[in-house]
Parts: sequence; structure tokens; C-alpha cells
Amino acid sequence: MRVAVERIANSSSGIAVSMAIMNFATYGFVILASPLLGTERYGAVAASLNVLLVISVGALGLQATAARRISAEPQHVAQIEDSIRRVTYRAAAALGLILLVLSPVIRRVLDQEHVGGVLIIAASAVPMTIAGGLAGILQGERRWAGLGALYIASGVPRLVIGGAFIAWRPTEFWALLGVGISFWAPVLVGLWVLRHERHPSPKSAEHTGMAMLKESISNGQALFAFFALSSVDIIVAVNVLSKHEAGLYAGGLILAKAMLFLPQFVVIVAFPSMATGGERRKALVTSLSLVAALGAAGTVAAWLLSSIAIRFVGGAKYAEVEPRLWLFAILGTLLSMIQLLVYSVLARQGKRSVYVVWVALITMVGVGLTADSVLGLVTIVVLVDLALLVVLLAISAWFLRESATSPEEPATATV
Repeated sequence: MRVAVERIANSSSGIAVSMAIMNFATYGFVILASPLLGTERYGAVAASLNVLLVISVGALGLQATAARRISAEPQHVAQIEDSIRRVTYRAAAALGLILLVLSPVIRRVLDQEHVGGVLIIAASAVPMTIAGGLAGILQGERRWAGLGALYIASGVPRLVIGGAFIAWRPTEFWALLGVGISFWAPVLVGLWVLRHERHPSPKSAEHTGMAMLKESISNGQALFAFFALSSVDIIVAVNVLSKHEAGLYAGGLILAKAMLFLPQFVVIVAFPSMATGGERRKALVTSLSLVAALGAAGTVAAWLLSSIAIRFVGGAKYAEVEPRLWLFAILGTLLSMIQLLVYSVLARQGKRSVYVVWVALITMVGVGLTADSVLGLVTIVVLVDLALLVVLLAISAWFLRESATSPEEPATATV
């Protein structure tokens, strides 16, 4: 029995299980928070959590850099690990300080009454960034058991600590404080898993700290565009809809985020293969097909079983949004497929493909500000994301056709 468990933990199936636990725990926190806080307070917390999601692009940029480089050149793993750790610690401190300076701006954007929640957002950037760098090392080495433990630590403590704080004090501040404390759990797990020193390996000028930083910044801006795209709608909702309607929209986004993050294990497992020229084509096509199939099943379930799905969103308080849940399921599926395509761009170190994501973001904000209802806003968001998906699919199809006869493209591809 123990051998079987260890075999699963060290396989890609183990990552799927670990991320499922993380996501269920994360959304368990959301399900607990939404009815206890109510639509108005939960809407404010959801907006803050979406800001944290956008901030996490720094961590994800570091993770993508470490995973890509280790997958592509495993003979330099010791040097890459040392460089990425140094860059990670410095980036975490710098990002925390920058957000602290920008806290008045963030407070105004989120329309928060108290500064405490904004300070928690700034402080949370430090452990989030460190965890990202550590996860990248484990992902690149395909150490799925250790990475799975880190992901479980990213979700379960949020439910336990955050849920306890909300049950004790159902306010925005205590909800965010519980989440902020829980961000240190994956850091502790990652440091423990990577506690053993590496044997020296050949060094390369391509894996210096500065090279890591430049690639991480490039990856980060691409991921920032995506996560801003996937998170800006709730900020728009807070500014154009009433507090009650913004809370309803935030409730619908619970389902959308579930559809986005539940198949995320596909991205984690596929990324190292997409960073290897010979495996890239098959990995992308297979992954897109799997995500699309999961999304279609989830959308049909949200349509036919909306009375059950609304309980997942938050219950009777969110009943007004029940007829629109299938639209939010479509939204989450589109975002999940877009995310996979963005990571495929990072894997081949493409540059110009990211521009279309920025265009979609600007379009969504501009058109979204004209919305005056939950249905109007979610329709705008779905249409913009659908257009973006079509464009990215066309670019990827062209790239895969061009690379079919030359699987080992240089890492400096710019398409």
C-alpha cells in the first residue's frame, strides 16, 4: 500500500491529486467566506484576492523561469537552483516594499475603508514570491511528490486558518489576515523539501542571476497580462455596479475560478514538456484537448444542475445569479485554455504573442466600464476572452506548423 501511494505521489497523477486538494481547499475557503461575510463584504474580499492573484505573477514568472531552464538543461541544475534562489529572495523583498509604497493607490482602487487589508496584501507578496521560486525548481526537476506537498500547503492552511479567522471575526480584515498567514505554509514545505545541497554541476554564463532576472521579468509581464485579464472584471464590477450586484458577480466568479484552476494540473505537468522542442507539439495539443473537454463537461453540469451549483457559489443569497452560472462556467473554461496557450508562449520564449493579451485587457476594461448589469458585464468578458482565444489558437497553429519539421527551435523564438 505504501509503495503504491509513493508511486502515485511521484507521478503526474500525484500532481493532479495534490492540486485537486489545493483547489478544493481554496474554494472551500471561498464557500465558507461568501455566506459568512455576505455579498458586500465578500465582494470587497474577492477584489483583494484578485489583486493578490495579479501580484502572484512575480512568483509565477520565477517558477516558469526555473522550470523551463532546468527542463531544457538539467546538467546545470545546481547552478540554476542557486541562481533562482538568490533572485527569488531579492525579488520577494523588493516586491513587498514596492507594494507597501503603493498601498494608498491600491486602497483607492479597491475602495477599502481601512488600510489594514492593503498592508496585508503588500506583506503577502513576500511568501508568495518565495514559494514560486521553490515550486519552479521542483517542477523543472519533475519532483512531483515534493511539488504536490507544496501545492497542498498552498490550499489547506488557507481553509483552516482563514476559515477560523472568519468564523471568529467575519470582517474583511480578518479574512485577509488569515489568508496572508497561510501563504507562509508552502514556503516552509518548499524549503524542507529542498533542504539537501546539490552536488556541483557545470556552470554556464546563460544561468547567471541577471539572466534569470531578465527572463523572470519577461515571463512575469506575460503572466501579469493574463492574470490582469482574468481578474480585472471584478474590479470593473466594483466600480460600475451596485455593491449588491458586484457581490453577485463575485459569487458567479467563484464558479469561473473553479473552472480556471481545477484543470491547472494540466499546465503544471505539460509545461516542462512544452519547454522541450521534441515534445512541444504533442504536449500542447493534448493539453488543450483535455482542458476543453473538462470545461465542456463543467459547463453542461452548471446548466443542468444550476440548483446544486448555486450552493457551491454561496447559497440562497446568490440566487439571482443562478440562471447565469453556465456563462461563468464558459468564462472559466476560456480562461483556462488561454492560460495554457500563454504558458506555451513562455515555454518557447515567444515575445510578440503576448501583445494580443494586452490588447484584450485594454478592450475589456474600456467596454466593461459601459456595463450596467451582471449579465451585461459577464457577456462582455466572455466575448472578449473568446476573441482572444481564437487569435492565440491561430498563432499557435501557425507556430506548430512552422516547427513541425524543426522540433528543436532556439530559445530566442519571438513569435
